[in-house]
Amino acid sequence: MKIVVPASKNNTIDHHFGHCHTFKVFVIGRNMQIEEIIEVESPEGCGCKSNIATTLKEMNVELMLAGNMGNGAINKLSNAGIKIIKGCEGDIQKCVEDYLAGSLHFVDIECDHHDCTHH
Repeated sequence: MKIVVPASKNNTIDHHFGHCHTFKVFVIGRNMQIEEIIEVESPEGCGCKSNIATTLKEMNVELMLAGNMGNGAINKLSNAGIKIIKGCEGDIQKCVEDYLAGSLHFVDIECDHHDCTHH
């Protein structure tokens, strides 16, 4: 299983998927432990107009744990077969570990405009 998280420069979940510093892909082993973390550069510009969904699909990413994102990005990722959990925050590795443990807490906030900031 592979889980991707849009990360800020300080390794916290970026509040806006399309403007993140980088994407961190967590490779999860059969024992539900993190085996590897792969860094994927964030494309310039808006995430919903980039090729990031295709790139992540080619890497066999199944799930994105994200802060917030607009419907364009949600549609592109969903069409690529990537499940999305929005409203995540905090340290990216802790978020993935909480998800794996079944204790992830998130608040699903919908981004309804293109250049929003949720800080």
